[in-house]
Amino acid sequence: MQTPASFEYERATSVEGAIASLQRLGSEARIIAGGHSLLPMMKLRLANPEHLIDINDLTELSYIREEGDEVLIGALTRHVDLLKSELLFRHAPLFRDAEKVIADPVVRNRGTIGGSLCQADAAEDLSAVCSAVKAKVVIRGAGGERVVGMDEFHVGPYVTAVGDGELLTEVRIPLRQGGGSAHEKVERRAGDWAIAAASAAVWLDAGRIADSGIALSAVGLTTIQLSRAEELLFGKAPSDELYTQAGEIASADCSPSADGRGPIDYKRHLAGVLTKRALLRATARAIHQEV
Repeated sequence: MQTPASFEYERATSVEGAIASLQRLGSEARIIAGGHSLLPMMKLRLANPEHLIDINDLTELSYIREEGDEVLIGALTRHVDLLKSELLFRHAPLFRDAEKVIADPVVRNRGTIGGSLCQADAAEDLSAVCSAVKAKVVIRGAGGERVVGMDEFHVGPYVTAVGDGELLTEVRIPLRQGGGSAHEKVERRAGDWAIAAASAAVWLDAGRIADSGIALSAVGLTTIQLSRAEELLFGKAPSDELYTQAGEIASADCSPSADGRGPIDYKRHLAGVLTKRALLRATARAIHQEV
């Protein structure tokens, strides 16, 4: 049986207390909530934190609500709550698309959005979802809080903009008119990590694409934001041909590696097909919203 290295454990009773513990314990401390990303890595000794700070009692970080021109999601919000939220589905339906194919009910009942994003696994779905809808995250430390866009959040494989002594507390999704979104994924079996996945969001104005967001999972060292494809779409009328071109860019701009899930050419092909499929579904939803 695989077992993690020894570590010290404490249970936080407040956000301020958790941050104070992170400050005191330094870089060898890790936050744990659901644990479905961190614990498997600890069992394989790929992660060896000396201290775990459990934040499961911080219920003030579990919410989905609309405020002004944003939907706010607390970092401790579970996958199952993201799946069931009608508010989130109305404004960003790609979350429900993704949550339907993330792992299994056990993981969805305990895993959190904050844990998913902070793990920064390239094959993780919610990082691409949040990137596509141009979400921002709130990072809090002893000196206050800062807001970081998803384009700056992922620094590298398993590395984020959350520094030592800091805690991700919230995800903010901007609300804009004429938008639609979708997430597409191919996996070997239900609940598995993706072979490839694509998230897309489009915002229409007078029948043309005023803005878009496209991101890929599992086909690179980190979540891939397809800026070239987004530039291609800007100002154009949606069409099958246009989205085929966007898919070709996705295939070219991703950097998968060959493994047990498939060879490189197959993964590149999937990235292109899923990007086009996600764009078509996102556009259909945007048109419906406009009507």
